[in-house]
This record gives sequence, C-alpha cells and structure tokens, in this order.
Amino acid sequence: MRAARLIKMVLLLQARPSMTAAELARELEVSERTVARDVLSLSEAGVPVYADRGRAGGYRLIGGYRTRLTGLARSEAEALFLSGVPTALREMGLADAASAARLKVSAALRPELRDAASGAAQRFHLDAPAWYQEPETPELLPAIADAVWDDRRITARYLRKDTEVARELEPYGLVLKAGVWYLAARVEGEYRVYRVDRFTAVTAYEGAGATAAAGASDGRFRRDESFDLPAFWAERAAQFARSILREEVVLRLSARGVHQLPYVTERAAAREAIARAQAAGGPDEQGRLTVTLAVESAEVAYAQLLSLGPEGELLRPADLRERLATAARRTAALYD
Repeated sequence: MRAARLIKMVLLLQARPSMTAAELARELEVSERTVARDVLSLSEAGVPVYADRGRAGGYRLIGGYRTRLTGLARSEAEALFLSGVPTALREMGLADAASAARLKVSAALRPELRDAASGAAQRFHLDAPAWYQEPETPELLPAIADAVWDDRRITARYLRKDTEVARELEPYGLVLKAGVWYLAARVEGEYRVYRVDRFTAVTAYEGAGATAAAGASDGRFRRDESFDLPAFWAERAAQFARSILREEVVLRLSARGVHQLPYVTERAAAREAIARAQAAGGPDEQGRLTVTLAVESAEVAYAQLLSLGPEGELLRPADLRERLATAARRTAALYD
C-alpha cells in the first residue's frame, strides 16, 4: 500500500510543477505529516524531490526527472484520454486503475501536451444511460467483469422471467447499452446474451473437472480469437429488433407523418416500410403514403401511433383503427 502511494506521489509531482503538502495529502488521502515522511523516504531512495519554503512553497522534482512519451502527438494524446468511459469503469470496479493509468500517462507526456486530458474531458462526454431512467449498477457486475478480464469460467444463477436457472458460462465480453449492462457468453458451444441485472449469483470456477475439456486446469477457458464483440453485438441487436416485431399495421401518412414515423416507432422498421412504399409507387394524389409497418403488438402500436395524431391514419387492423378513432373522439371532446 505504501509503495503504491510513493509511486503515485512521484507521478503527481512529475505531472505538476509543484504541489503543496496539503494538495498532496488530499490527492493521496493521507495526513500532511505522512506526506512529509513519504517525501523523506523518496529522497533517501534517490528520487530528487525537494521542498520550497515559504507561503508559495511546495514539493517539486528536480527538472528533467521523468520518462516522456515523446512519440505521442496532441491528437493521439487527446484520443487516449477519450478512450475510457468513467461511469462504466466505475461500475466495473476499475475507476482506481483507470485513474492511475491516466496519471502515469500525464506524468510521462511532454509539458506542452499536459492539458490533453482536461481538454478532451471539457469537449466530449459520453452519457450512457437513456433519458428518464435512474441508472443502477448491477451488484454482481464487478465479479463478472473480473471473470471477463481473466477469461475465467463462471457458474451463475440467472432469472428467466419468474424462474431461476443455473448456467456454466464462458464470459466473453460486456456491453453497456442505454444504461443497461449485458454479458456476451459462450454456453454449450454457442454465444448468448444475458442481462447482468438478472444474475442472482456468480462464482468464478476454480476447479479442473469441467474446464479440463476446454483446455484449462485453473478455471480459465480458451478464448476463440475470431470472436468479434462489436460485430456480435450489432448482429444480435438487429436480430432482437426484428424478433419482437411480430405483427403488421397499414398506415396512410401525410408528408409530416412520413417524417415523424421513425421517431415514434422502431426506427429501422419504419424506414424499411417507407422505402418499400416509395419504391412501390410513392404518395397518392393527396400526397399521402400508404405503408405496411411491422410492430411489436397491437397494444404497443396503439401507444405509438397515438402520437402521430392527424398525420397518420390507421387503415388496418379494423379493431385497432376503432380504438384510435375512439381516442381521437375523446380527445376532440376535451378541446371542444
């Protein structure tokens, strides 16, 4: 613990021209007396750190005592500091490691590149959770993340609807989608996706029995190097979007309704429906376009199509058309 603190102190002093005892104590989460003792230990170990006395004084390193990453250009340094997602790193239990890594890089950069970290952070920010949702960190996420990093097989219990099932998984990767964490894992020779917040128990596999067949005796599995997590996720996300669209409705849309449809229903399905209708003949003499749209269900379509108002007329199915007509009459009565 103390050795790590001494290293962090050196890196802090490399990254800044001078730091007071109070500043170092705050960064290192120790007392100023501990800072003084650590500075003495560094000096005795040959690290050229010394103190400036007086009101403007502080601790500093003798100029030139640093290792520099002289090959990095400004754009490369800024891109490096953009590569982490702070919220995701914190939820996976990697915030301290990421902070230490950024500090080491900052300390090693040339002085004219030292502002790359703050410059990137002030210009770009990734807000992963979706709107109107209170993000929650799954309790078992750090344990799963450790297994992913270590290529270690896990035994897990998982909620599938109202039933809890047991699974032995090879965790390949984690995906953060709109504030929700998903695990891509291989089970029984095929890749599947699990919501992390539905895991109720996770244990890293330590034995030899089951993993011996996979070529590991310490609980680790042999990763398929051809597995591409971004490509796998893109394919599964597209499959999922298509799989839930089990019903169809027929709509007559105004030009404004054509523009609004992708924003009130599943976007890809809306765009495909509009493209098919335009290729089949385009708008009628009133400028309205008739589209056949895939939807999740009549109930979901009802809620979505209400927002189109007079810009979209539902033609089929008849029972859903009547529901929308009733809602329109009730709405008109409120404003009569």
